[in-house]
Amino acid sequence: MAKLFSRRSVVVAVSALALALAGGGIAAAQPTTVVKAPLDSVQAAPRLDARGGQPVVTPAEARQARAALKKSASSSAVVGTTSFAVVGSSGNLIRGRGAVSATKYGAGQYQVLFNRNVTRSAYLATIGTDQQCCVPPAGEISVAPRLDTPNAVFIQTYDSTGVPADRPFHLAVFS
Repeated sequence: MAKLFSRRSVVVAVSALALALAGGGIAAAQPTTVVKAPLDSVQAAPRLDARGGQPVVTPAEARQARAALKKSASSSAVVGTTSFAVVGSSGNLIRGRGAVSATKYGAGQYQVLFNRNVTRSAYLATIGTDQQCCVPPAGEISVAPRLDTPNAVFIQTYDSTGVPADRPFHLAVFS
């Protein structure tokens, strides 16, 4: 039988595939210069929780989260339940299912509050549009459970260079 590929070429091809699947080809550019905002546009940065880099949950936010859970008939997640939220770049909740409110903390930092416990759920978010038309702005997004709030999700949005930026987004929560 004829030998089509050498053993070395097979090893190289498999190694390249493994690196690509492991995320070796994905990188985010980090800014090398600091851009200073005009003094009139600077807002106080929220105090960050040391555990996860998220803004600290205020007592008022904790009360709002507890009230949203109490208002719901069942605060536990039902298997097969999907909740979603469409949020504008200014942090306004445009529409959703099971979403109670959205809060903007700082540049690209948001919280979406739901009427049920979402700690054991899967989160899926994408940069979206808050209009009935148009292509959304380019950017990146990440999601995480909200610290100390079992019925909320924390979202961070960035521009294409990795700098925090306000972007509209769509969030789905699957239980």
